[in-house]
Amino acid sequence: MNINATLIGQSVAFFIFVLFCMKYVWPPIISALREREKKIADGLDAANRAARDLEVAQQQANQKVNEAKGQAAEIIEQANKRAAQIVEDAQAKARAEGDRIKAQAQAEIEQEINTAKDALRARVGVLAVAGAEKILGSTVDANAHAQLVDRLAAEI
Repeated sequence: MNINATLIGQSVAFFIFVLFCMKYVWPPIISALREREKKIADGLDAANRAARDLEVAQQQANQKVNEAKGQAAEIIEQANKRAAQIVEDAQAKARAEGDRIKAQAQAEIEQEINTAKDALRARVGVLAVAGAEKILGSTVDANAHAQLVDRLAAEI
């Protein structure tokens, strides 16, 4: 056999094989590669979007946590103010009640003192009339005695 004819036959067969592969084999392989490349690119884009969304969500969560802390501090401050106000109101009421009780006790003391003075005046008047009777040696009638006791009580 002739080597040249073999080489030419092999070249023609190889050329036909390359044409066949280019027409029927390569297009599905290339389309599969392009489709896979597109899926990979879409996956990378989705991962980047998810990373950005995660970062935004973390910032929003941190912001909401800070807002909640601020609101909690404000609520605690208001509660402390309200507690202080309640304590002050209770102290004011206690002082007012104490002053009222003290004034009432003072009035009762004054009344008791006046009652005791009146009783003492009447007793002194009776003793004075009794002493006068003993000195005079006679009894004073009831009307004169009552008038004398009233006059002495008024003077004392």
